[in-house]
Amino acid sequence: SVRAYTNAALDKATVRALLAAAVQAPTALHAEPWAFIVIQDRNVLKRCSDAAKALWSAELSHERDLHAIGEAAVGSHFAQEMANPEFSIFYDASTLIIICAKPMGPFVAADCWLAAENLMLAACAMGLGTCCIGSAVGALNTADIKKELGVSPNVIAVAPIIVGAPRDTAAPVLRKSPEVLCWK
Repeated sequence: SVRAYTNAALDKATVRALLAAAVQAPTALHAEPWAFIVIQDRNVLKRCSDAAKALWSAELSHERDLHAIGEAAVGSHFAQEMANPEFSIFYDASTLIIICAKPMGPFVAADCWLAAENLMLAACAMGLGTCCIGSAVGALNTADIKKELGVSPNVIAVAPIIVGAPRDTAAPVLRKSPEVLCWK
């Protein structure tokens, strides 16, 4: 996950190539229930970020432990960032691609996440950085944001992914070994 970007904008051909990679994902019953929103307008990105921060702050009491996993300082740092009016939850990336679900059945969310992984892997192969911004989902599904974007109320934002030119080389992140619950 890249959280520091240059000001370089992505051109339409690059965004189209990422979308073309996304739709190659496997999909249950070949339903292809996804649709995409691409936001590159800095003012719209700021309004979406501000709406997400406000919504996150309002819901903080319900999700008290969500960002306090691991060290307490991590949760407190995120809360401080969210309270900062200058902080963008999109980390100043030039492009936000939102993978949306057109409600069609029980597997639409999984299908959209498979498309998200394809998009993120394609971006990495192109030398671009990405980060899934889960804290934006609530705001992106509000009536006000959908109206501003001209999106039908029936479409559901599932996977908001920022994409851009990384400011630095991303350091590898250590992962835990797989926890195998059963192997018969």
